[in-house]
Amino acid sequence: MKRRGFWIVLLAAVFAGAAGAQAPASPQASPPKVLRYAFPAGETGFDPVQVSDIYSRIVTAHIFDAPLSYDPLARPYRIRPSTAAAMPEVSDDFRTYTFRIKPGIHFADDPAFKGRKRELVAADYVYSLKRVYDPVYKSPGHQSLEDEGIIGLQALRDEALKTGKPFDYDREVEGLKALDRYTFRVKLRESRPRHLYLWTGRDVAAGAVAREVVEAYGDRIMEHPVGTGPFRLVNWRRSSRIVLERNPNYREDVYDAQPDADDAEGQALLARFKGRRLPMVDRVEVSIIEQSQPRWLSFLSGEQNFIERLPNEFADQALPAGKLAPHLAKRGIQAMRAPGSDVTLLVFNMENPVVGGYTPEQVALRRAIALGNNVEREIQLLRRGQAIRAQSLMTPFTTGYAPERRTEMGEYNLARAKALLDLYGWTDRNGDGWRERPDGSPFVMEMLTQSDTSSRQLDELFKKDMDALGLRLALKVAQWPENLKATRAGQFM
Repeated sequence: MKRRGFWIVLLAAVFAGAAGAQAPASPQASPPKVLRYAFPAGETGFDPVQVSDIYSRIVTAHIFDAPLSYDPLARPYRIRPSTAAAMPEVSDDFRTYTFRIKPGIHFADDPAFKGRKRELVAADYVYSLKRVYDPVYKSPGHQSLEDEGIIGLQALRDEALKTGKPFDYDREVEGLKALDRYTFRVKLRESRPRHLYLWTGRDVAAGAVAREVVEAYGDRIMEHPVGTGPFRLVNWRRSSRIVLERNPNYREDVYDAQPDADDAEGQALLARFKGRRLPMVDRVEVSIIEQSQPRWLSFLSGEQNFIERLPNEFADQALPAGKLAPHLAKRGIQAMRAPGSDVTLLVFNMENPVVGGYTPEQVALRRAIALGNNVEREIQLLRRGQAIRAQSLMTPFTTGYAPERRTEMGEYNLARAKALLDLYGWTDRNGDGWRERPDGSPFVMEMLTQSDTSSRQLDELFKKDMDALGLRLALKVAQWPENLKATRAGQFM
């Protein structure tokens, strides 16, 4: 666990018309509204149960629909119905949740439906959640979903793993049933008042997929997302370009929100957008620009409508003294800055014999690496002060976050780190300047990383920290989707 960043978003004044778009049918017709922006890393695909990276999730969140969603302007946050007709009925012991889906919601057209309009029904949410338990998909969300304790689903998974037979989607389980065409019920093993949040779109279980689509595309389902959300995927060049267009089948939905009475900004946004039909843009074009300088220049040249998470190296140019630069303000550009509800982690493979394990010497190694990692220097030099040191897994703006909480492992203490290594046998026995393992064998720690400028700069600082400890570090460079795939497969240190 290293640091939490500040999200800085710069927004251009207006949306541009689509380049090469067809001319409007009449002089009175408005040109299509196109939103353009760039991801700093490539996506992995668009199947809700298989993806876990933020960039794929941004896309799937606008293709697939959850029963519940969040009010966009309420502070603190407020849950409200989305595809659900109303908030679910919850039993007094918080173990039973009953959802009723609005009739008349339809999936985007797809050849898998063989020319018919396919309505969203309760059974689609039952099927979609069961897919998380299907061993075939190796869903990264399985463990967190199993923690919810839905009765009977894990038994289906265990049977498929034990027998090697296909997962039995048709077997009814007590914890997840479609009661009628538009109603489904969830039963939990124990009381969980927070289970409601599972159905807000934050997790793999929330996005409804159609069984016909999954079965039609098989192993290619990551390439063929078909949902009931406001957009549909019309073009995809992996790690290069993603194009979404308005879903013609999207239900009648208008913008509404409930900002606090004293929230001037929220009230202004509500006054501006209330009653407008959603989505408010016709097309979204996402480019993958991994290098921060081209991404920044692309925004300045007007090729992108906004830049999310302003690259740290340009923070001084865009926000000198913490205020938007005058030349940007004159162009109608706006800036928003807020503590990001995220945390950056240094992840160890606990099954790797070099850096994993729970013996005292292995625990001492990882603690020494944490103590010897100068996060404050990273924040000041590379992140231009746009971060704070993380002290726990809980993030700002989330339930349970305690800003006053501090941990002794959240400090930089080179002397203590070296003492830990010495005490547990991580010493330089041959005098080459590098520590060996306690059994005397060579020690080399391999870290997955990317080739972009920010990653190279971060790697340089981290390697300096490890050099100071006498720990040899080797870098393995690949694209982010490949590194994520290797991590999920356990093929990393």
